[in-house]
Amino acid sequence: MSESIISVRNISKSFGGRKVVDGLSLSVAQGEVFGLLGHNGAGKSTTIEMILGIKKPDSGEAHILGKDAASARKEIFEKVGVQLQSSAYQAAIKVGEICEEFASLYKDPADYRNLLEQFGLLPLIKSPAMKLSGGERQKLSVVLALIGNPEIVFLDELTTGLDVAARREVWKTLKELKSKGMTVFLTTHYMEEAENLCDRVCLIKRGRKVTEGTVSEVVAASPYDNLEDAYLWYMGEEVM
Repeated sequence: MSESIISVRNISKSFGGRKVVDGLSLSVAQGEVFGLLGHNGAGKSTTIEMILGIKKPDSGEAHILGKDAASARKEIFEKVGVQLQSSAYQAAIKVGEICEEFASLYKDPADYRNLLEQFGLLPLIKSPAMKLSGGERQKLSVVLALIGNPEIVFLDELTTGLDVAARREVWKTLKELKSKGMTVFLTTHYMEEAENLCDRVCLIKRGRKVTEGTVSEVVAASPYDNLEDAYLWYMGEEVM
C-alpha cells in the first residue's frame, strides 16, 4: 500500500459528557476510496471535522498530508475539497455565482461549467440555489468540493436525498476521479455505495471501531456473503 495521506491516531471527542468518538485510529492511502460506515450518531461527521481541524480532539491526533489541519489550515485548504451534510447558501444567490465565488478562492480552479455539466446541473446555472431540489443541492455541494482541484475530497453522506439514477451518476463521476488518482474519504449509509466505490471500509459503532478492511475482508469475517447483512451483524442487529 502506498503512503498514508490521512492518519488518525487514537482520537476521542465528547460533547456534554457523551463520548461521540472513542479512541478511533485509521489511515488512508493515496489514491484510495475509503468509507467510514456507521448509523446516525455513530461519530462519522465528528471524525471528519476532527481530521479537518474544524473540531479539536479531546485526545489523540489526526494528520492530512503529514500535517495537522488546524495549524496548517491555508496549506491544507488548497489541497482538500469538502462536502459536509448541511449546506446553506445566501438568499437569491445563483448556482453560477456560488461556483464563481468558490473558484476565486483557489490558485488553479477546475472549470466549474464542466463540473456542473458532469453532474447534470449546467441548465440550472442561472437558477437561485435556494430553489434547487434536495438532490440538486447535494450534487452542487459535491461540485463545490471539486472546484479547487483537490488531492483529497471528503464527502459526508454525499448521496443522501438522491434518487437511484442520480446516485449512480455521482458514483460514475467518483470512479473517474479515483482513476485520476484522487483520494476520497466518504461516509455513507448505503452499503451498495460502499461496495461500488470503496477500496477499504471502517465500521464504527458509538464512536468505536468495530472492524476495518477491504469490503471482501469485512464480509468474509462475518457469517454472511454481502456487506449489508455483514454490516447489520457487526452492528449487533438481527439479519432478517
